[in-house]
Amino acid sequence: MTVVQPPPPPSISPRQMNLVRIVAAMAWSDGELATEEVDIMLDRFSRLFATGSPQELLKQELRDYLMQNIPLEELIPHLESQEERELVLKLGYEVIASSARTPDEPKINTQEKVAYQKLVTLLNLPEDVVKQIETDSGINFDQSVGIIEKMTHKLQEFFKI
Repeated sequence: MTVVQPPPPPSISPRQMNLVRIVAAMAWSDGELATEEVDIMLDRFSRLFATGSPQELLKQELRDYLMQNIPLEELIPHLESQEERELVLKLGYEVIASSARTPDEPKINTQEKVAYQKLVTLLNLPEDVVKQIETDSGINFDQSVGIIEKMTHKLQEFFKI
């Protein structure tokens, strides 16, 4: 029997990695992760998180982790604060609302709706907080700004970079 070895840990903090993985898990919720999406995410996240290592190295490290579809149930318990939980809900909602697989499909398909409801349940945030995040995300969703730019901005705010 062949034992699959996990990739070496990336050169970002475990806290940052967990956020990236949760967002990636939401992107995987419809069963697809487009190459273009991965390339853009790698570019933006490597620019944001590359402090002590070269961007290209960080891109490769993150690629290995983005390609893994890790269940939300394994990732959510590692969130350290309600602030992180709120950020994950915002980013998760924006990821699934960012695009459709086909022109005829709604922005948020059935699989993504199920994944979002699962995320809400796992995060266990107060109902009023969830409603406010959903309202804010819907009202402020600027179609001219790409999802990765929005995630990058939110992560920068969160980590005060």
